[in-house]
Amino acid sequence: MRWPPNQAWTSKRKREGYRHFEVKQYGGKGDKRWVELFSVLEKEIRFRIPWAELKTPTEWTSGWLQLPEGEDCITETDDMADCSAERSIENTKRH
Repeated sequence: MRWPPNQAWTSKRKREGYRHFEVKQYGGKGDKRWVELFSVLEKEIRFRIPWAELKTPTEWTSGWLQLPEGEDCITETDDMADCSAERSIENTKRH
């Protein structure tokens, strides 16, 4: 996978309650490279991960992907507005 990283990423699992992220900044050299991501829906949710983790296909996919059919984005800790916004992102990508 090329460096610098792509701007949009989808996590295979929820992180801080979200799955769609954008790159805020990145840095490092060689095996010390890192990427700081923020949630598309909640800009204050940010975290830094090693570039090696972001390249792991079982954890991350480059771009914003549609959530799998039947996956319920409503859990005890999620709210309806977040679910609607996630689906809105997915619909925007298709057009």
